[in-house]
Amino acid sequence: MAPHRARPPLTEPGGPAGPAGGAGRRDGIFALSTAPGRAAIAVIRLSGPGSGEALDRLTGGRRPPPRRFSRRRLVDAQGGTLDDAVVVWLPSAAAGPKAGARQAAASYTGEDMAELQVHGGPAVLRGLLGALSALPGFRPAEPGEFTRRAFESGRIDLLEAEAVADLVAAETETQRRQALAGSRGALSARLGGWEETLLQVSARVEATIDFADEELPADLWQLCRRQIAGLQGELEAAVAEVSLGERLRQGFEVALVGAPNAGKSSLLNALARREVAIVHEVAGTTRDVVEVRLELGGLPVTLLDTAGLRDDPRDPVEREGMRRARARAAAADLVLALFDGDIWPAVDPITLDLVDDRCIPVITKGDRTDPGRVAVAGRGGVVVSAVTGQGLGGLEARLAERLGQLWGAPNEGLFSRERHRAALADCAGCLAEALAAPEPGLAAEDLRRARAALGRLVGRFDVERLLDRIFGEFCIGK
Repeated sequence: MAPHRARPPLTEPGGPAGPAGGAGRRDGIFALSTAPGRAAIAVIRLSGPGSGEALDRLTGGRRPPPRRFSRRRLVDAQGGTLDDAVVVWLPSAAAGPKAGARQAAASYTGEDMAELQVHGGPAVLRGLLGALSALPGFRPAEPGEFTRRAFESGRIDLLEAEAVADLVAAETETQRRQALAGSRGALSARLGGWEETLLQVSARVEATIDFADEELPADLWQLCRRQIAGLQGELEAAVAEVSLGERLRQGFEVALVGAPNAGKSSLLNALARREVAIVHEVAGTTRDVVEVRLELGGLPVTLLDTAGLRDDPRDPVEREGMRRARARAAAADLVLALFDGDIWPAVDPITLDLVDDRCIPVITKGDRTDPGRVAVAGRGGVVVSAVTGQGLGGLEARLAERLGQLWGAPNEGLFSRERHRAALADCAGCLAEALAAPEPGLAAEDLRRARAALGRLVGRFDVERLLDRIFGEFCIGK
């Protein structure tokens, strides 16, 4: 993450703490921050006012110098060796440029912290976590509690905290870039610019009320209205981008549709490069939607293998599968309309009816297709063979190109959650009401509500229930 910036706490000191332990509960916490299981190295993190004393006990009184990786023998309460590890001590304040000076909040959580880089064997971890559990005033961390404490101590705001969770969950390059930008304050910077404009407008509107008898510019209210209208437009554009941000977080959907035995499951397996769906000569093998996630052009994609489409199936299960296939295809971002290469250029009319601007026609079984027939496919179709790999690279390139057009390569830092949409829309609505106000006095309250809506995005208002929901989605140790 970027170097931490000093911030005032976003919650009242000593205020109410949620179940994860917040500003009002200063007990120590610890967690395994790497994935469980066998590994060469595992990392255990500690945070809280007793972290230094806990480190003293584990190292037999040999606490290392601050911010220096040091090799130490870790021991239990009886002095028995638990592991030979690398330890770093991270006090919450670091020595400043002058002797005796201090710089506050020099750790991730804003509290004293320590990290233990230990051998990743299950027995080693059980011993160390058991030793930490036995320390007075220490307990296992709840999901997201380290980042929650960073938020509550003013180290990061709520938008940056959410971006940390997105960074941990990122599966593709584009997701990583977006989440990293958010964790480094890209969204907060956008919000800060809006807040500054809104504060300026509010001050001018308040001035027209408080100093009505003074000689203020005659066009001051009109100037305020222009600024409000401009800000409203920016916020409405941000509301519109939330859908794109959500799509990036959740993945774009590409549905494979076609007649039974058109080769949908074979193509799904070929694109996924593993056996995901059952492939059989018997028609109607796929009854439900089979999903597989992969990366194309740096974007997250979910491929949907759907039931084959045909006229008047008698089996009620097959009819339900077809209904689901149509529904998922209608909701998908892109559709691969598959046509059986064994019968091309004859086309099944049911699949042909689904072809629209979102579709890429795909002629399957290219290894068995008559070359004379393939020439007909030059009109926008892609010929592929799941057996030989023919055309798969071209199809992936076509998909990546079309997804890139949907994505539009916007600037890094997108609002991407429903709560973002709600707060931004609320603020834009308040600005619309301010614009409709016949005089400044009536607009002032609308502007105050607009500022409150923006404040909710970074957590400056009543957010306790919101915090429980957001940080509860984190993994343990982050």
